[in-house]
Amino acid sequence: MVSYRTPLGRARGLGSAKHGAGHWISERVSSIALIPLIVWAVYGVLQLAAGDYGFAVHWVRNPLNATLTLLTLAIGFWHMHSGLRVVVEDYIHKALTKSGLLIVNLFVCGLFGSLAIFSILKVALSGGAF
Repeated sequence: MVSYRTPLGRARGLGSAKHGAGHWISERVSSIALIPLIVWAVYGVLQLAAGDYGFAVHWVRNPLNATLTLLTLAIGFWHMHSGLRVVVEDYIHKALTKSGLLIVNLFVCGLFGSLAIFSILKVALSGGAF
């Protein structure tokens, strides 16, 4: 295998960490998946705005609407987590601050994503309020 790194780069240990392409592809795939889901979500919000609480519960209990809502939330929170991770990794240079922000990002996105998904599942499967 031929190495195209410079001698200085080899001496300093600089170079690719071999995981950036996977993150880049993941962000692009999630953003492409979100395009039709967001169009559907806007249509759904416009429908829900015209109805009352009973209509909203009935709407969420529809298996197609519940599934698409869950997909939108899961992919949306995953995409948000990935994007914020890249911002923190690129622009925060202090190791402790970077680590703390990455943990907070994971916790906040995971917590709010889980709560949103749980709420949709509760209404979709039981049809009642909390």
